[in-house]
Amino acid sequence: MSRALRRTLSAGAILAAVVAATTALGALWAERKMQRQLVLDVPAVPARADAASIERGRYLFASRGCVDCHGANGAGRTFIDDANGLRVRGPNLTPGAYGVVAGYAGADWDRVVRHGIKRDGRPALIMPSEDYNRLTDDDLAALVAYVQQLPAVAGEPGEVRLPLLVKLLYAAGVVQDAYEKIDHTLPSQTPVTETVSAEHGAYVANMCMGCHGAKLAGGKIPGAPPDWPAASNLTAAVDGAMHRYASAQQFRQMLATGKRPDGSPVSTVMPFSSLQSLSETDAHALYLYLKALPPVPTGSNR
Repeated sequence: MSRALRRTLSAGAILAAVVAATTALGALWAERKMQRQLVLDVPAVPARADAASIERGRYLFASRGCVDCHGANGAGRTFIDDANGLRVRGPNLTPGAYGVVAGYAGADWDRVVRHGIKRDGRPALIMPSEDYNRLTDDDLAALVAYVQQLPAVAGEPGEVRLPLLVKLLYAAGVVQDAYEKIDHTLPSQTPVTETVSAEHGAYVANMCMGCHGAKLAGGKIPGAPPDWPAASNLTAAVDGAMHRYASAQQFRQMLATGKRPDGSPVSTVMPFSSLQSLSETDAHALYLYLKALPPVPTGSNR
């Protein structure tokens, strides 16, 4: 064996050892990061059990994405099961088998919904609390009131199984849990009049940030399965998706049917089971807000 070949093989072996060690350390750090304890003092969610609050909570549960992860009955559902190893099942929110919210106090609800912290202090990995951080106190109380009266349904254990690559990206901070994305120093959201206005539309648009980014500029969703399409840019950028919709009615029709005005299908990754439940007021207000957004280059959400 020539000296040059021996050197090449030796260098290759060293490189492979370095990559293996770096990968192992990255995976270990990801596991430690998932288990870290987060401490945050928050006010307790006011207890509600009146019919109006429960009805408002029912609407929020149906229209703000809860059904997409937890199912229409709240018992949980598998919403990602990718061949590359990413599997996510939303936990059971009812009092049935494998329910996870028994014993939750008011502050526990605030921490998990608006701040991405589970009752045991660990970060909620997939829970899109960045979408819900700006829920008003009244809306959060209503949502909790609805969940707490759900009838018991036997579910399955919640599950978050991450492939090695996603773990490494999480360890490196490229993929973040909800807690990392939220400014926890912000005061509670000031209530906005529920009317067809851009101001109210901004409140509704918070539900879009988990996929479309904080600036709603779209781009590849960090940590998503590799075959998922990039989220659309919802700003007035040249390649922005909102140019397709000349009226609020066209926009609402897309939310209800999953099809654009030209009949072409929108990505099935979109949570249409929730979007189709948006009220006319919320949908039209969202349209006004999105149409008024200044252009932001696609993917530049940070």
